[in-house]
Amino acid sequence: MNPADHHPTAWEHPPTRRAWGKQLAMNVAALVAWIASWFAVLAVYTVFLGPGFVILVVPFLMYGFYRGFLQLFVISAVFRMRRVLQVYPWQLSHEIQYGLTERVDVVGRQFGWFEFPNPARREESLPMVFGRHWGVGWWSRRMAPRAASELKAQIGEIWFAGDPRFIGVLAAPASDRAAPRRLRFLHQQTGSDGGRRGLADWGATAEDIERGRRAGVVPARP
Repeated sequence: MNPADHHPTAWEHPPTRRAWGKQLAMNVAALVAWIASWFAVLAVYTVFLGPGFVILVVPFLMYGFYRGFLQLFVISAVFRMRRVLQVYPWQLSHEIQYGLTERVDVVGRQFGWFEFPNPARREESLPMVFGRHWGVGWWSRRMAPRAASELKAQIGEIWFAGDPRFIGVLAAPASDRAAPRRLRFLHQQTGSDGGRRGLADWGATAEDIERGRRAGVVPARP
């Protein structure tokens, strides 16, 4: 069943809201865990250990601070995904093209790409990339050329909400195929004009651009 058939936006699909809430809760729990572990290590060092152990404690304290700080950005990205889900419906794609190689037509850092048809010209495919490495390991293991067939099968069908000319949210189907999981951002970084071609080149209308703005995107020049 295609959830887009019954819900104008992905956010109106109850399993999607539950999946988003679970993802938010897991990331908040991770933030709390890193903060708690940082203070626990500091307390153990202060109370039970002496100056001779500083060389062992400081690296963990630095790494714990880094991971806690990074987790704030991850939580922010989860809330940004909600904006996209509140504007665009889910689309189900089968046997979509993807890869881990760096594409010369993509500007900036990239950690894997997927191709989606241009809404204005279905025969034209546009690459979208993971612009950040946070939490994409699950996807990368299944996108690898030498990945086992049972792993690749888990992304043989994917859920996508967004506009390939701007931004989108990618998800894998749950085991029952009725709910999304592993929600991740995809970004459009093709071209040389601030990471995007002119939107007119892709057939974007004023309505498309306004929709992108409601999803939290500041589109490049029309």
